Amino acid sequence: MHKVAIGVLGASGYAGRELCELVARHPRSRLAFATASDRQGARARFGGTEMAFVAVEDAPLSEAQLVFSALPHGASASWVRAAHEAGAKVVDLSADLRPGTGIEHRSGCVPYGLTELARATVREAEIVANPGCYPTVTLLALLPLLARGLVAPRATIVVNAASGVTGAGFTPKRELMFAEVADDFRPYAIGNEHRHLAEMRAVLASLGSDAELIFTPHLLPVSRGILATITVPLAEPMADVLEPWREHFANEPFIEVSAGVPALRDVVHRNVVRITATMVAGVRAPTVTIIAAIDNLVKGAAGQALQNANLLLGLEETMGLPG
Repeated sequence: MHKVAIGVLGASGYAGRELCELVARHPRSRLAFATASDRQGARARFGGTEMAFVAVEDAPLSEAQLVFSALPHGASASWVRAAHEAGAKVVDLSADLRPGTGIEHRSGCVPYGLTELARATVREAEIVANPGCYPTVTLLALLPLLARGLVAPRATIVVNAASGVTGAGFTPKRELMFAEVADDFRPYAIGNEHRHLAEMRAVLASLGSDAELIFTPHLLPVSRGILATITVPLAEPMADVLEPWREHFANEPFIEVSAGVPALRDVVHRNVVRITATMVAGVRAPTVTIIAAIDNLVKGAAGQALQNANLLLGLEETMGLPG
């Protein structure tokens, strides 16, 4: 069986390593190259395949039919262009081409690869901007309400989301050492300052929403996973609170609508979003609380990137993905 040659730029980070594993185990792909400039020449094993890392400047871009770029924000866009000019389709996992960054307006029409929202557009694309982990869990949780006009006009949506430490990246930082993180729980980027806000606001606006967003991320003393608690003022009460999600996501292979409260153990190492919702009691205006969970490295990064890549390559969307 012919296997698609896939390259990974930035393979030494958490998302890059997850990508290499997924590609190596994919039934219709093979890992053509993996770059890690700080580990050039070092060897690693992914899914039974041994690979020597190369510097990004030495990547044989023309040998790949598809390239994932997991390079740092700010450094990725130029390599995305280079890979595309070499003949590859590209999925960019950095923020460089996502909505709200400003760069995307100078890079032509690059679809935003929130797969369940933009599946048809992704299928026809050459380059896809893969969403961030926090925007993935937040926007998919909100999508059924936004699509049905159920969010109150000029609402303030409050999102409190907690992530495992792999979400902070692979670069060594004192505040992310085990002794600093263990037995602790703390917010960061308080005051609505997180870099993912621009991305989420841009997507909300593209969906016709005038809602404001207050987003506070937290650091969990676990390696992976995101749990988000989202409070949304409604235009009207809902008799069957889960009906919008069940209907909207009825045919989605990677979204699970649950009557029970999601937990990280439900989603880690899986390419799924698990969602529940409940009406809030004791308040004057109708309000819903949504709880949503993902694995930040799978559905929040590498898994969603492969989901998009399957579409770009004309393969079954679920192929090679842990459900």
